[in-house]
Amino acid sequence: MIRLLTLLVAAATASTAAADTPFATFDKAGPEVLNDPHDLAIGPDGRLYVADKFANRIAILDPETLELMGTFAAGQLPGVHDIAFGPDGRVAVAVTGRDGVVVFDGITEPPKPLLSLYAARSEGAVIHSNGKVYAMAGGAGALIAYEGDVPVAQAAGLWGAHDVAEAPDGTLWAADNRGRRLVQYSQDLTELQVLEGPEFGFAGPRYLDVDADGRLVVADQDAHRILMIDPLAPEGARLVGVLGDGEPGKGPGKFDDPEGVAIDGARYYFADSDNNRVVRYVVVLN
Repeated sequence: MIRLLTLLVAAATASTAAADTPFATFDKAGPEVLNDPHDLAIGPDGRLYVADKFANRIAILDPETLELMGTFAAGQLPGVHDIAFGPDGRVAVAVTGRDGVVVFDGITEPPKPLLSLYAARSEGAVIHSNGKVYAMAGGAGALIAYEGDVPVAQAAGLWGAHDVAEAPDGTLWAADNRGRRLVQYSQDLTELQVLEGPEFGFAGPRYLDVDADGRLVVADQDAHRILMIDPLAPEGARLVGVLGDGEPGKGPGKFDDPEGVAIDGARYYFADSDNNRVVRYVVVLN
């Protein structure tokens, strides 16, 4: 009993320390030229693609300067929330205003849609390495897997959930903001793991990305924070570090309703949504 209490105290102490520890350093803020940016992704050309929600477009940013370089499908993507690139060159875009995910044949002008997948109030999408498209249908409370345009699997209980991302081991992570939790699924959408509780302090996790080591970087919008979590830690999933102090703001270490996350090696790009910009943080490596 004494040993159990000691372990619990040690775990609580470690979690508190992690909450005070930033996992990266502020590097640069882009210009405020976006209109409620949501999720974002690094394209195969190295540029940054941002779901610019109220501008109904994908904004294309220079990853070095964070300046706007161009757009994709401008005015054609009402309420767009997410963009994801597949290993086969396809691009999935969650077009929330059309209750669906549109799959394009790359970034071309004019856009070349390949598939239109119904997903009620679509919030997130990913093109998996297995070739399937997974769409978060927040309006139906479901994560749906598609082969071509045919739904082949579904996970329920995700009302209002936002993102889905593929981990290096091929499993999927969903950000369930209403449930204040993250849920891991197999490729056939069997539930594997749930991360929730006071050790993480989720207020409204929206979008996430997974690094090469399987760590999750999550935009907890309602808490104005970005969390790094190691779900594979030997002692059990643990909070590694946090960016943001829980209060909305602008400047180093501050966010106002952050939404999107994209990881590029030691660089982290975040959609600082209510500040209408993208910011970059970096890990300084020796």
